[in-house]
Amino acid sequence: MRLNPDCLRDVLLIVESASAFDKIVTATDFEQSSLFEKYSLETWLYHIRQAKQAGLLDDTKFTLDGLFLIKDLTPEGHEFLSNIREEHNWSKTKQIAAKIGSFSVNTISTIATNVVTSSIDRYLSH
Repeated sequence: MRLNPDCLRDVLLIVESASAFDKIVTATDFEQSSLFEKYSLETWLYHIRQAKQAGLLDDTKFTLDGLFLIKDLTPEGHEFLSNIREEHNWSKTKQIAAKIGSFSVNTISTIATNVVTSSIDRYLSH
């Protein structure tokens, strides 16, 4: 399966909104999200696994019946999501990734960080 950056972002948005100090994020939280219908269960599971492997999700477990438990976002996951949460930053990040032809998690993260840094520089120079 090919990585879908929008799905990866949606995974992080759902985990952030559903997690709490004393609450584990489950498949039910995804099913209750307005974003759930955008992708198949297989697509959700793939992108959750990719987010886990990229170090964006903390303490994630999968069960044999296609369910999962996610403790929270990692600090890296929070930073990555913070850089791509705002639609303008996300759109610019995807445009640059498309121009260079790479949508890996590391590439998207690097681009997003640079997009935010560039915005900060422009803001401070005024």
